[in-house]
Amino acid sequence: MKIPEFENTIENLIDKAHENRVSKPRPHLGASMLGGPCERWMWLSFRWAVQPTFPGRVLRLFRRGHQEEANIIADLRSIGVMVQNTEKQISVDFGSHVSGSIDAIIEGGVPEAMNKRHICEFKTHSSKSFKDVEAKGVEKSKPEHFAQMQIYMHGTGIDRALYVAVCKDNDRLYTERVRYDKEMAEKLVARGKRIALSERMPPPISTDPTWFQCKFCDAHSFCHETHLTKHVNCRTCAHSTPKEDSTWRCERYDADNVLYQYQYAGCEAHTLHPDLVPWKMKDSDIEWTAIYEIDGHDVKNGRPSDEVYTSREIIANAGACTNETVKKIKEMWPGAEIVK
Repeated sequence: MKIPEFENTIENLIDKAHENRVSKPRPHLGASMLGGPCERWMWLSFRWAVQPTFPGRVLRLFRRGHQEEANIIADLRSIGVMVQNTEKQISVDFGSHVSGSIDAIIEGGVPEAMNKRHICEFKTHSSKSFKDVEAKGVEKSKPEHFAQMQIYMHGTGIDRALYVAVCKDNDRLYTERVRYDKEMAEKLVARGKRIALSERMPPPISTDPTWFQCKFCDAHSFCHETHLTKHVNCRTCAHSTPKEDSTWRCERYDADNVLYQYQYAGCEAHTLHPDLVPWKMKDSDIEWTAIYEIDGHDVKNGRPSDEVYTSREIIANAGACTNETVKKIKEMWPGAEIVK
């Protein structure tokens, strides 16, 4: 009989340490997403309705990709490329919640164009991915990366970009210079603003759960199985509105410019956005309270009372919210809450 491996190996403990570091979703709709194929995914991500989690090993890979930026900058500087000081993030903001952060800006010294400024985009790749971008070029192989560079050039007024790809398997480098396409960049920024300010969820790229662009998407379960968000925050609430000045407004409490930390926490009056649940919404005669038809029963959702269920309760166990025994228990013990 083989002796089982010790569960708490150094590798497992390190991975768990990474997994335990809770990373809050970013507040804006990032430029890195706008070249993607699915507008629904962008909307769900911006609304914090789907928040992917990753195993520790993958989080360590992300860290390695981020750390590679300093190595690339050091290598560029070693051959005389004048890279701007990168101690602070270089941000571009287009308003209406659309923004992004540039890896670096080159002031000059690129061998093919010594006097031209370039925005920089640094990416690490697996061997397979690296060979693909090497063979096809960044626009065809990695259209999201290409779009990202167009947006950054548009935001900075710089008409060249330098793409640097590193193969993680053998440290090979691929570089490509990209020209600014004004028309493309303007369309991408307009797309981002339209998605961010939309009150309703866009249609999916496909209704087929086996479609190749859906199979590995973090929203696969939401789109093709549950159609129910797992997250309670201001952005999944029916009373929350994104504004053109990149702020959020709470209609329920007539509050403008709801701060990021409060958006993430949400409040007890949270009411699930109708596009983030699989049930039919019915007319409600109670202000700020939604009524969803769940398994043939009317379930009230909003600020909690003996007959109104919180969003967390509905997400935890929608079926229990239709149960008469549960309802009586809540009437007998005010403050009792469904947790599972």
